Order: sequence, then structure tokens, then C-alpha cells
Amino acid sequence: MIGTRFGTRWVRVSAALLALALPAGALAQALDGKALYHAKCGGCHSLDANRIGPAHRGIVGRRIATTPGYAYSAAIKKLPGVWTAALLDRWLTGPQKLAPGSKMYLTVNDAGQRAAIIAYLASASPPNPPR
Repeated sequence: MIGTRFGTRWVRVSAALLALALPAGALAQALDGKALYHAKCGGCHSLDANRIGPAHRGIVGRRIATTPGYAYSAAIKKLPGVWTAALLDRWLTGPQKLAPGSKMYLTVNDAGQRAAIIAYLASASPPNPPR
């Protein structure tokens, strides 16, 4: 019991000290990208199934609007190129700025959280995705 209380207290104190020691945004980068993805994106997306939004496995490096079986908006179909980390960052900053009229309105304002989500998506993408 004493060890459990001490352990829990130690975790809380360590987390508080870490939060104070890291500059703004760095703490978010330390967060698990998978957990952030599920918390922020999971309501509409999954890695392997089209839902309200398209499936995301393999998105990094994939041509825009090419997830099989997903009905993209005209706004997304007009975007040229492939999803890169930089483009995904712009997308998560403001999807309606990048593609006005798209189905997505959610933004991720914290740069560290965006970076963590994009890193997770990159880890779930094959090294040479189909283009």
C-alpha cells in the first residue's frame, strides 16, 4: 500500500515537473501520437476502415483523394499531389483553408499534437505507398 501511494505520487510529481520543465508544445510532442490520433481523429477516422472520413493507413505519401471506396468531396478531389507530412500539417491546421467546402472542419491548433499525430500516421504508412 505504501509503495503504491508513493509510486502514484511520484508519477504525478514527475509529470508536473516535466510539464514545467518543457517549453510550450514540447510536452505535446512527448505525448503518444496514437492516443492523440484516437482522441482527436478517431470519431471520424480509423486506420483501416472508411467511416465518416477515409481510412488513414498509408496516407503519408499517398495521392490525395485515392483511398479505395471513399466518396471524397469535390473540394478534396481538386487538390493535387500526395499527402506529405508538411501538407498534413497544413491540413490539420485548417482544412477549410486548404480545401474550402471539404467535409472536415476539425483543426488541431497545437503544433506538437499535430506533429505527434502525423508521426503516428507515418509509422502506419508503408515505406513506398502506392501513388
